[in-house]
Parts: sequence; C-alpha cells; structure tokens
Amino acid sequence: MQRAEAPARGASKVLPHIATEYEVVAMTLDGLLMNELAGHVRMSYPNARDRYAELGVDADAAIDLALETPLSVHCWQADDVIGLETHEEGTDAGGIQATGNYRGRARNGEEIRADFETAADLIPGTLRFNLHAMYAETDGAVVDRDELEPEHFAPWIDWCEQHEWGLDFNPTCFAHPKMRDGMTLSSTDKATRQFWIDHCIASRRIADAIAQRLGPGTCNIWIPDGRKDVTADRMGPRERLLEALDEVLAEDLDVIDTVESKLFGIGAEDYTVGSHEFYLAYAATRGCGLCFDMGHYHPTEKIADKISAAIQFVSPILLHCSRGVRWDSDHVTRFNDDLRAVCTEAVRSDRFDDILWATDFFDASINRIAAWVLGERAVRKSLLSALLEPHDLAVVAEYSGVGHAKLALDELRSELPFGTIWEELCERAGVPTGIAWLAEIRRYEEEVLSEREA
Repeated sequence: MQRAEAPARGASKVLPHIATEYEVVAMTLDGLLMNELAGHVRMSYPNARDRYAELGVDADAAIDLALETPLSVHCWQADDVIGLETHEEGTDAGGIQATGNYRGRARNGEEIRADFETAADLIPGTLRFNLHAMYAETDGAVVDRDELEPEHFAPWIDWCEQHEWGLDFNPTCFAHPKMRDGMTLSSTDKATRQFWIDHCIASRRIADAIAQRLGPGTCNIWIPDGRKDVTADRMGPRERLLEALDEVLAEDLDVIDTVESKLFGIGAEDYTVGSHEFYLAYAATRGCGLCFDMGHYHPTEKIADKISAAIQFVSPILLHCSRGVRWDSDHVTRFNDDLRAVCTEAVRSDRFDDILWATDFFDASINRIAAWVLGERAVRKSLLSALLEPHDLAVVAEYSGVGHAKLALDELRSELPFGTIWEELCERAGVPTGIAWLAEIRRYEEEVLSEREA
C-alpha cells in the first residue's frame, strides 16, 4: 500500500486524514482476524518440542505446569474500583484512580460476573478470582465494613464454586469516610484505627468462611496510609501499624495472610507507612506471607531480584502482576522484559510452590474485558517462557567460568520457537490462539456492553 502524504497542520485537515487511515487499519485488522479464525500455517509442535529437547527442556511438562499454576484475577478491572457498597456518606478514593470512560462499565455484581465469565473463556489455565471487601452485596442495606459477614459475599462464593474457581479476598482500606487524614490502621485517632482493625478482622473471617467452601485463599492487606510532604514523625505511624496488624492477625484461621507494601501514592508522595522494609521485616517475624506488587516500587527498581532474597525468610510470596508507567499507574500487564524477569526468577528459585500469582491493574480507557484477557494471557505466557528456559545449561556455564556461553544461551531464547509452544498451550486449554479472541470481545461489546448505560 502506498503511504499517504503527511497532511497539512490544522485539525480540520488532519481529522479527515485520520479517519481515512483508521478505516484502512480497521480493514487490515479485520483481515488479520479472519486469517486467525481460519487458522494459519506454523511450525509443527513436535518439531518445536524437539528443538527445546535438544537443550534439555521438556516442553510438555512446561505446558502442563504453566496451565496448572493458579492465577488469581482481580475483580476491580470490571468496574474501575468503584465497588458495590451502599453508603450513607460520600467516599474518598484514597489514592485509587482508574482513568478513562470506555463504554460498558459493569454496574453490579451480576454484570461483573458475566463479564468475567466471558474473559475466562479466552484465558488459558487454572483461574482463581480476587475480591475486595467493597464488592459486598447487601441488597441495598447499609452495612459498614467492620460489620461485614460471609453472607454478604454469598453470590461470589456460590459462583466460584459453580465454576470450580478458588476465591481470594482483600480488606478495602480506602475509599471510605472513615479514612482520617489519609490514615487507616496507623491513624492517631483510636476509634478510627479500631474501625479499620475490626474491618480487617472481619475480612479474615470472611476469607476463612470462603476456605471452608473453596479451599484456603489469600487475605491480602494493603493500606494507603502516608503523608504528602516533609513528614516529621515517621516512627509513630509505624508503631501503631505494627500493633494494629498484630491484633488483626491474632486469631488462628484457615487463611493465607499476606501484607503488601508500596513506595508512594497520590497524596502520600513523601512517606508511606507500609513500606517494603516494614512489611518484609513484619512478614519475616510474624510468619505471614509477603506481597510484591510490580507497580509499587521506584520505576527503576525491579522486583525480580527480590524474590530469591525474600523467599529465604518469608513464605508464601504473593506476586501482584501489574505494569507501572512513570508511577504506580496499574497498566495492563504485558509480555515484556519486567514480567518475564519476574517469572524467570520465580521458576529459577526452585521454590515455585511457595509463590502465588495474581494480577492487579485497572484501565478504563480500553475495553475492560479485553484488558483482563490481555493481562492474564501475558502472565500465563511469561510463565511458560520461564519454564522453557534452558536454565540448567546456563548454571553449568556460570559455575564453570564460561560467562560468554551463559550470555549466548540467554540470547538463544529469542531464537527458539516459543510461539509454537504457546499456541499448543492455548489449543490444549481450548482457548483461541493469536488475536482470534478479539472476535468474541467484539461480539460481547456489540451485544452486551453497548446496551449498558454510560
């Protein structure tokens, strides 16, 4: 196709050109999609499997483990972290922001569940669902968070049982009138602090009730507590948080407790009470799990190296797969260097059973269901890539002092027929390969999302 000349400056001249180019791109995309749906020629799986076998890698075993590894999918992608609560007072987002206004946002639990069922049919492998306390369904009654009971989550539990999905849970320590000066578990106000302690205790009991039906799941605690500028007292809030967490975790329940750190948040740029160092030490001394969120660190700080360090002292490690862009912006996970590095280190650690996988992103600027599919498939793909690494050869080269061979083996990974192994995984899981899943997203948007009110 001959490239069109660049248009003259000015919106009135540029927009018609963009419209024309958009039509061309749309036609091209439709053509690609038709090819995907019709099938395409690719390297045979036996040949690809044999290529990996030459390097000592069992592709069949890698596919099996990648599919068997549970991946917990977050509910809040469906509705922009709004929740389903009935409030007497207004709420404060507490540093949580989902940007965009793409059509079709889910407005209730039934719509969230229907949306996820559509996404789940396009995501390969074992799935769990990850629920926040703010998604309680109370039939319009005002039930504050410190009074939540398992019955308020019965539709979610029944639904997960029906689909044979596990269910993880999180107290919601944000977006609530009782956030005092941006503080929850570390608040100086005793009543405020006790409210959030009671909410976290209630959340653990809900997670315990879930475990009786669906098996144990995580109850992950994250708080946004912090200060905007020039913090005078850094010790006091952390002392209060320590005492509060000890009270929250005192009851012996069938729950996988984890704590999640953060570098900073909106309105808490100078100081975050629940820092990485605080929670690493807390988990190591209290025997609970530690959550690494990929977006909760400095943009140049990578969590891949932290896995082999922390796992010597804490278990389990819960990984929240996300993608920060310039700040903790919770972009949709991609099959990129950062995610592949995290998965590679998790596999190399030889402590794979001590690592739990979940996602945590929210993007309202694109089709929300497509965001789920993109993000979850990226995590599963990265896991598969890590499991296919000829790691044993690289270790031998490293300890033999043959550094150039180690580098060469790492370079070789980009030349191996990984795409064929991934397509085989998708076919075994009964989900579309390539971009063929876009057809179902389009159908659902036209038939369901377009009918929802803005």
